[in-house]
Amino acid sequence: MYDSGCFPFIKSDVFESEDLNAFIGLGKQDTTRVRLVIQRELTTKGSMLETDFSKYSYLVRDVSMHLPVNVGDYTDFYSSKFHAENVGKLFRSEEDALLENWLHMPIAYHGRSSSIVVSETPIKIPSGQVASENAIVYKSSDKVDFELEFATVIGKSNLLGKPIDINRAEDYIFGFCLLNDWSARDIQSWEYKPLGPFLGKNFATTISPWIITIEALQPFKTKALKQEGILPYLRAACPTTYNINLSVSLNGKVVTRTNFSKLYWTLSQQIAHHTINGCNLRVGDILGSGTISDEQEKGSLLELTYNGEKPIVVNSKKITFLKKGDEVVLRGFASKKGLKVGFGKAAGILTNEL
Repeated sequence: MYDSGCFPFIKSDVFESEDLNAFIGLGKQDTTRVRLVIQRELTTKGSMLETDFSKYSYLVRDVSMHLPVNVGDYTDFYSSKFHAENVGKLFRSEEDALLENWLHMPIAYHGRSSSIVVSETPIKIPSGQVASENAIVYKSSDKVDFELEFATVIGKSNLLGKPIDINRAEDYIFGFCLLNDWSARDIQSWEYKPLGPFLGKNFATTISPWIITIEALQPFKTKALKQEGILPYLRAACPTTYNINLSVSLNGKVVTRTNFSKLYWTLSQQIAHHTINGCNLRVGDILGSGTISDEQEKGSLLELTYNGEKPIVVNSKKITFLKKGDEVVLRGFASKKGLKVGFGKAAGILTNEL
């Protein structure tokens, strides 16, 4: 639509880029103007877009989706209390489910941005060191898992040494997409002490190709979960989150449904904590929410199958962890009073070879 003259305030090279980084870097004033122009063209009878729709549209089957942003850095949080408690009970005890620091700050680790891939990209089953009963062996993972997550795309940089105030954190968010943090639980369980995830996590992370802007989700804001005893820099004047329905399908069958609002730590808290030491975020960086579970629903097979001890049945087949040929699809949407915003899907199928 650029050559139609709809966006005289934007230089053409921004739209000719292979990713959205330059566009996002224009700032919210310009990106919002572009969004509103497109929205107007899609909803106004007799608009240029309606009149000459074929000139500016493509059939889905003729389009190959690519990563929406050039991801410089990727941080994955651990922000669901339900997920953290489920995992803690599996590997420690009911009484010691949450580690002593969990309720004080959003826990996270730095992931690998180079292995972030777009939806529909095949995922190769990883190999690595695994602890067996009698020895340490190198083998293909038998415990490949999915993690239902939400990705925040950073839309504004802060200077090195300048923390982002929690009440200004949303100014630094461009938008969101779905994220599947593929995990090899057998590799992870052997390597994670003392420094946390490494090869069990960095082999692949799938995101959906569509970024939903934070402005588009304003109608779906809701109160965040109540917290107590947190430090002042993590206390927002009005703590909010988003009511977004999320689901995971395994080989065509839905195995879990939950909601983004079930996260304990909010997006603003994640950003405030990430930068409190002066760390600088950059346009295009991605922050993963961590696995999203709730009181009944679980966002990973690790939780659903109790670390493989209690298989679930999918299409008459018992499943503990993922195998070659298994396909995982994440979906999400927000809905309120007839208004609906979809996130598309984040899909991946496991393979032995690429």
